[in-house]
Amino acid sequence: ILNKAIDSGINFIDTADVYNGGLSEKYIGKVLKSRSEKVYVATKCGRFLNPHISEGYNSENITCFIENSLKSMDVEALDLIQLHCPPTEVYYKDEVFQALDDLKKQGKILNYGVSVEKVEEALKAIEYPGVSTVQIIFNMFRQKPAELFFEEAKKKNVGIIVRVPLASGLLTGKFTSETVFNKDDHRFFNRKGEAFDKGETFSGVDYELGLKAVEELKKVFPDNVPLSKHALRWILMYDAISCIIPGASRAEHVQSNLDAAGLPALSEREMGKVREVYDNYIKPHVHNLW
Repeated sequence: ILNKAIDSGINFIDTADVYNGGLSEKYIGKVLKSRSEKVYVATKCGRFLNPHISEGYNSENITCFIENSLKSMDVEALDLIQLHCPPTEVYYKDEVFQALDDLKKQGKILNYGVSVEKVEEALKAIEYPGVSTVQIIFNMFRQKPAELFFEEAKKKNVGIIVRVPLASGLLTGKFTSETVFNKDDHRFFNRKGEAFDKGETFSGVDYELGLKAVEELKKVFPDNVPLSKHALRWILMYDAISCIIPGASRAEHVQSNLDAAGLPALSEREMGKVREVYDNYIKPHVHNLW
């Protein structure tokens, strides 16, 4: 998958120290050693904390996490380190961002940013001048970031990395009420936030309600192009976006994701219809939660 992505011109990979217990960073490092292309890697830290509380976000722990990532990927410096959806209180702790500034001065990190759950957290984070990027959930079912945050980020030249662009697969249009998810899949066990923030699962949208909204979206794009590609292209209509990280579990997914960038721009009518579906089905249930 990684080689297919790099072969296709992708030069940005997002990971985290906890993914696959550290194997993700190791595999990325191994692949990059075998390639001549310049590829930027964004990793994350903080989720190894147990319990995952704001007090754990301190200079000592952050430094330890970064040292471990440097070792895992076998690199001299991290292109981008992101705090991994920390508790809201962390965004109000100046010392956390001072610690990141210090690590940048030491040359261990080249840039730092945050991965957030809420727009409030994103807006607070970019008050710190050293924050280069914000990773946030944004898709046809989670439109709140476009209201205020995008413009504020543009003013400060902060990059926006969009995650969960397909609402955990809902926006592929392939699921039905009969779809069965494995018991170790968060789409099975985290629908009500039992394990972590429920906004990470189907973007916080009730599954059955999401299916109804998807059927309406399919009417907006009645062509032979999968809804997933229109959903990715819709995100690219916003010029504040730096990149989307849709993920891929097979090499062919990489090409499918890339195809979305080649689609024509959505029309005003299509953009308006997507907004209508959001307003009618989704907004009352998710808009004010994140």
